[in-house]
Amino acid sequence: MENLDFACAEFGRQLAANGIQEKILTDTLVVLEEKGVYAAFLFVKARGETALLNLFSDFLRGTPSGAQLLGNGDPFNALQKLAEDLDRLLFAQDLLRQSIIYGRYHVKARRAAGGGK
Repeated sequence: MENLDFACAEFGRQLAANGIQEKILTDTLVVLEEKGVYAAFLFVKARGETALLNLFSDFLRGTPSGAQLLGNGDPFNALQKLAEDLDRLLFAQDLLRQSIIYGRYHVKARRAAGGGK
């Protein structure tokens, strides 16, 4: 059985390692909490954060292993398909929320250790 909290923690570390800034993570978390997964993806795209959009898409395509939440192709079409199943949509939202929180902590820890902004 896969430890999904650890998968979120690892993805959060990956977000920080890819240079994703705390501000965009915080802003995305707010949109995710208030408006949902589709709005968060749209917000990230509107901010020009293509790397973050791709990271989110890849994460939901591979987590949980063997039961991808997001289909292949255009992430927005895949999110519309995901929205047909409320349980899976809310599960994806929970995974992203936890991952973003871990990502923010990793960025803060890196900054506290003198590893940059």
